[in-house]
Amino acid sequence: MFRPLRIAQVAPPLERVPPRAYGGTERIVHELGTELVRRGHEVTTFASGDSEVAGTLVATVPEALRPSGYGGDPGPWMNATVAAVLDRASEFDLIHSHLEWFSSILARAATVPVVATFHGRLDEAWADQLLRGLPGLVAISQNQANTHPDIEWAGVVHNGLTLDGAPFDRRRGEHLMFVGRVAPEKGIVEAIDIARRSTRPIRIVAKVGTLPAEIEFHETVFMPAVQAAGSLVEWIGELPGPERDLLMAESHAVLMPGSWPEPFGLVAIEALACGTPVLARRVGALPEIVRDGVDGFFGDDATQLAFFVERVADLDRTAIRESVLERFSAARMVDGYEAVYAKMLSGWGRGEHAPSPGRRTDSVVDLDERKTIRSARAIPGESA
Repeated sequence: MFRPLRIAQVAPPLERVPPRAYGGTERIVHELGTELVRRGHEVTTFASGDSEVAGTLVATVPEALRPSGYGGDPGPWMNATVAAVLDRASEFDLIHSHLEWFSSILARAATVPVVATFHGRLDEAWADQLLRGLPGLVAISQNQANTHPDIEWAGVVHNGLTLDGAPFDRRRGEHLMFVGRVAPEKGIVEAIDIARRSTRPIRIVAKVGTLPAEIEFHETVFMPAVQAAGSLVEWIGELPGPERDLLMAESHAVLMPGSWPEPFGLVAIEALACGTPVLARRVGALPEIVRDGVDGFFGDDATQLAFFVERVADLDRTAIRESVLERFSAARMVDGYEAVYAKMLSGWGRGEHAPSPGRRTDSVVDLDERKTIRSARAIPGESA
């Protein structure tokens, strides 16, 4: 980076930073802030008051909403977070928002550049209207960016984590494992089906949401599936990261059979860092992470994925781990974001507060080739 920056990192108030158990966005905010501070930047993180961050913390709520049992509409709390950041915007050179669609409000109102990373799905009917004309938009995978090929993306930056401490030298068991949320789109019931078809036990480490629809799915769909599978299923619930990773490292394979367009897939890189292969559907960004036949296998449904369960034993777990440590490190992620910050600040200094109508200046942060910015590159219509 050309100089140390005063950066505001803005997290949703739903989970603490870092989360004690489940919380992908908040883990990325923590990794990003920690590495930016290590590189000499002055980082202020807007997050729940029970967060622990490098740099300065500004509390947006006393405690993270979801663990405290809040099951209402998070919208007003997100708006309050936007207001808190805008009140102090002049203190920063740049704001990096992780508030999903609320980032568009922040970006339009702020008097300093705003980088907005989207961690969720973007295939919504109204998405173009909110995204169009905003500079500083960052996707976390090429597949996610391809959802809106006409939007001017400031960059595509793969998520990264500090993975070199992931456990590896563990005795491998017969268990399969599912990590995630108790939600239909995550394929948690399909994971149980794969276990039954392959006659292998499965451990399920997952968060139960607090919204009425999430509670209903847990009680009327998921738990009956657990009970029907009998002793094959070990339903564990949420676990802190270190305990979850130990179970991953002991597993035969990690299952990701969800059918939704996974924007990235932190579970995949965490599993691979433990040397544990991934069995997944070929959806969303997973083909950008999992090398078919090397890191695991892709299948179209539970039947096909169950067939691949036995083939997992032939994969090189050491090679799996070594590759993911290099491809998806926190340092590489921050390299990408520093390049986006530099691009945004350079354009802001020239008065380029927003792209001109019809102009194509897409820039992709290519982490695999260690190139930071490739200007005037049109985002292709198909996933790489």
